[in-house]
Amino acid sequence: KALKELSGKLADLKSDLEDLKDEEQEYYDNMPESLQAGEKGDTAQSAVDSLDNAVSSMDDAISSIADSI
Repeated sequence: KALKELSGKLADLKSDLEDLKDEEQEYYDNMPESLQAGEKGDTAQSAVDSLDNAVSSMDDAISSIADSI
């Protein structure tokens, strides 16, 4: 039962991370090209990449918990 609850919490956190990633991607996409090519663009793209990695890690954790249930 505890693992199912934990899996649900992780799924909620994953959803929050996906929302943040989408917001950051939208921020980047709406930047003028000159900013995308500069430091601000690099920072935003790095944040998108990191959030994408976090979402992937959450998927792995959720799958591992599901396998152990």
